[in-house]
Amino acid sequence: MTAAPQSPMDLALVLAEEAAANEEAPVGAVIVEGGKVLAAERNRMRELGDPTAHAEMLAIRRALAVRGSGRLDGCDLYVTLEPCAMCAGAIAHVRLRRVYYGAEDPKAGAVDHGVRLFASPNCHHRPEVIAGLGEARASALLRAFFAVRR
Repeated sequence: MTAAPQSPMDLALVLAEEAAANEEAPVGAVIVEGGKVLAAERNRMRELGDPTAHAEMLAIRRALAVRGSGRLDGCDLYVTLEPCAMCAGAIAHVRLRRVYYGAEDPKAGAVDHGVRLFASPNCHHRPEVIAGLGEARASALLRAFFAVRR
């Protein structure tokens, strides 16, 4: 018997768990095109010594390399935490079709909180946003990770 295929958000959540196990904030991101995973990444800021090494940014870079283009139109992003302003800006620039995110981020989120980048008249591309996918598990990972650090 073969295991049922993982959903993109389930894969992102596994990557978030890996991030936490490596002392990184537990965020995972997966980019899919037509049901095929182009990129699957986790936060690696500490590991790479790079404050831009958010899961979304790494997944975008990898998906662009796989696609061999500067755009990701027609692709969907699954991420365990609401994207920050940096990541939301990158999402708009690469023209992702849709963003699914798990946990809300009232402090640093930039999609449904804070600057609400995609709602800005200065934003040239507005992906469809679906919030709350895998929210309970994503939120639990974040709470557990930060509880021991505060």
